[in-house]
Amino acid sequence: MVSRSFCKRREMAAVFPAWIMVTILVLEASLVMGGFQASLKLERRIPLVSHEVELGRLREFDRLRHGRLLQSSGGVVDFPVRGTYDPFLVGLYYTKLQIGSPPKEYYVQIDTGSDVLWIGCNSCNGCPESSGLQIELNLYDPGSSSTSSLVSCSDQRCNAGVQSSDSGCSGQGNQCSYTFQYGDGSGTSGYYVADLLHFSTILEGSMSANSTAPIMFGCSVLQTGDLTKSDRAVDGIFGFGQQSLSVISQLSSQGMAPRVFSHCLRGKNGGGGILVFGEILEPNMVYTPLVPSQPHYNLDLRSISVGGQVLSIDPSVFSTSSSQGTIVDSGTTLAYLADEAYDAFVDAITKTVSQTVRPVLSKGNQCYLITSSVTDIFPQVSLNFAGGASLILNPPDYLVQQSSIGGAAVWCIGFQKIQGQGITILGDLVLKDKIIVYDLANQRIGWTDYDCSMSVNVSANLNSGRTEFVNAGQMSNDGSSPYQLQSIIASLLNMIMLAALLFS
Repeated sequence: MVSRSFCKRREMAAVFPAWIMVTILVLEASLVMGGFQASLKLERRIPLVSHEVELGRLREFDRLRHGRLLQSSGGVVDFPVRGTYDPFLVGLYYTKLQIGSPPKEYYVQIDTGSDVLWIGCNSCNGCPESSGLQIELNLYDPGSSSTSSLVSCSDQRCNAGVQSSDSGCSGQGNQCSYTFQYGDGSGTSGYYVADLLHFSTILEGSMSANSTAPIMFGCSVLQTGDLTKSDRAVDGIFGFGQQSLSVISQLSSQGMAPRVFSHCLRGKNGGGGILVFGEILEPNMVYTPLVPSQPHYNLDLRSISVGGQVLSIDPSVFSTSSSQGTIVDSGTTLAYLADEAYDAFVDAITKTVSQTVRPVLSKGNQCYLITSSVTDIFPQVSLNFAGGASLILNPPDYLVQQSSIGGAAVWCIGFQKIQGQGITILGDLVLKDKIIVYDLANQRIGWTDYDCSMSVNVSANLNSGRTEFVNAGQMSNDGSSPYQLQSIIASLLNMIMLAALLFS
């Protein structure tokens, strides 16, 4: 005679796969309705073929899981990215930070051309009150955060900022202060505060954890120039430079993040992208050394090729000095060529396409009337750097569509010329649709073409060694991570499995 318990187990085994599938379908449907990506990969930690799982395997799974949950620091710090390079839409990329106790949200521009994080404060003069980016602007109020504190002139961090011209002390009130002037003529000034930064950390196995770290940042009380305009206003600027006051340097000194960060700025379909404190791993990455002892991310540009032909430009035009050099700057929308290289570049492009398209001038810019795809007509451009690394630019990486005339589209060269200066700036126009890795520990920058809507593999090299984190860097616009949802789904499935064991 067959026992009832055996029958029950066979019956449960027959029913189990069906209701598991129903559960998964319901969860996936809820993700779609909630606005999240529905293409999450469900990692089945426990086989679903049979519910008869050894308790030893469950204990081992719990032990590994607890080991991940108990990690106190280290991992990949993951930020959401919004915005686009398109100067006719947004013209900048920005992210969302949570600062203070209780935490408040602030939108800040991603800027590798400056060092300091600063946010408009409640006493700000000239801070925009609304934004054309359809985001809610917030002013930081030091008095409303229980973890906020002022930074005095005697603070070691202030002294470090004085050496790099990122901070100053007038002696009045013993308050550490700053004044920044940007290349477009805009500026900000204020004082420094310290408070808690809240962020999401991706741990090994794509699990996420909420972390906090004390940081020092600027509290802006005055803004001038374009910073006062509302059309593309954000709450502040997130400087990603390599000086000591940058957030990446502060978190690295606390052991919270490695001395490397990466971004992948999406150029199409509404923009967005990936921003992580960690190294994005891709097999086709090429690297070139940073020019040492420079305040910015300076690279040694050696030559420019158009359609495979090296342009006749004196290499000294690209050499680095106090008044010239090549800078990687995500805070710049377009790209800029040194004065003496610009004309040779534009002439080479025009000569290559003049038999196919009609060159025209529009507001001083070299443009072209095009009736077919630019990728079929325009040549590849190669920026050739020290160490044999080349940054390959396809036509959409150096052209910008401006308008249409009749049945023809007007495309203009997106590279601009800074009159009388030898500065070359690689802005979002050429940085988009590529993984860019800023490896501060090894003083190098790397890149490769990439679809920035896809997930990435990221590694963090902390004191404990190199660890790989799979599928990091895909935060949703509202700040919720698909990997948090993936962990929740995995946990629910595990609970279902355990319930099946208990009631079998």
